[in-house]
Amino acid sequence: MKVALAYSGGLDTSVCIPLLKERYGAREVISVVVDVGQPDEDLKRGNERGEKLSDLHVIIDAKAEFVKDYIFPLIKANGDYEGYVLGTAIARPLIAKKVAEVAIKEGANAVAHGCTGKGNDQLRFDAVFRAMGLEVIAPMRELKFVRSEEIEYAKEKGIDVPVKKDTPWSIDENLWSRSIEGGRLEDPSFIPPEEIFAWTKSPEDAPDTPHLLKITFREGVPVALDGKLLDGTELIRKLNEIAGEHGVGRTDIIEDRVLGLKARENYEHPAATVLIKAHRDLEQLVLTRNELRFKEVVDARWSELVYQGLLLDPLYDDLNAFIDSTQKRVSGEVTVKLYKGSMQILGRSSEFALYREDWVSFDSEGGIDPMAADGFSKFHGLQARMCRTGR
Repeated sequence: MKVALAYSGGLDTSVCIPLLKERYGAREVISVVVDVGQPDEDLKRGNERGEKLSDLHVIIDAKAEFVKDYIFPLIKANGDYEGYVLGTAIARPLIAKKVAEVAIKEGANAVAHGCTGKGNDQLRFDAVFRAMGLEVIAPMRELKFVRSEEIEYAKEKGIDVPVKKDTPWSIDENLWSRSIEGGRLEDPSFIPPEEIFAWTKSPEDAPDTPHLLKITFREGVPVALDGKLLDGTELIRKLNEIAGEHGVGRTDIIEDRVLGLKARENYEHPAATVLIKAHRDLEQLVLTRNELRFKEVVDARWSELVYQGLLLDPLYDDLNAFIDSTQKRVSGEVTVKLYKGSMQILGRSSEFALYREDWVSFDSEGGIDPMAADGFSKFHGLQARMCRTGR
């Protein structure tokens, strides 16, 4: 049997390689690393492990596709699930698709992943793998390995993984976000040590001088910082650096997993924090009240589908069609201030602004007769008035 494995280079997927051979009878394991913006050192280390442990190691650079086809739609949809900006969730379907493509190309009998039976990622991988007609193997789920057993098994097999029993952090990182979980972090009352953070400074240690930044959007997509045009990957990386330096972009939440389990999750996402908030603010300037109210519902449903890994559901395409239609006017600039862990909108402008200063100013009539509102006012609250007074 030949198996293609979604490989990260970490503990879970590394122990999967010998397990697939010992417990599942795989004669050949193909490890597939999909680059969606992981750190260079992690990719290098993972690739070295993959080449050493597997029979064939494949590396796929999917960063540009990740930004264009996954992150940009997320920004347009103000992607957010219970305060989580969907960094891991939005990447999993792309990784699964690339692994499945390799499996089909190489004539593999099955695909595998290192997810447990308690998390969300198993569903995100499985949904794509099965939709592409492939058999799924999940050693961690099926063999019921716990973290300590994985660490011991890795030692037995001579697998060098940077995880210890006293600091068993499970870290997942891509262009959009960095998640940290496991160990004592699973205790909701445990205060996370500063050592778990890599992208963001502690607000107390952030610069004392605020940083003002202007972000330019074109049809819902960020295209420039301070007037300098950047491609999507470069813009996100740059904004991660700038906002992270000022302590912006940490989230510590109790999250409702798809299975119904509540879990404590820690994330870092500086660029995502700034871009989603700035994008949402620009929408307030250019979209109608009815569009905004309905889009809130659409955005929430979009985020749920992404969280569940259901990007192949027809509803996902339907929601994107509506969202893309609204974004035709979401072009303009937003000025933000970054300061010691906070991000504040200072101003916004757009050629499509549904705003007239002369209409709303108290210092100008602006061609509007104030008494024109008197007739409207008499009907405003009519039914409530009738209920209380009979008049």
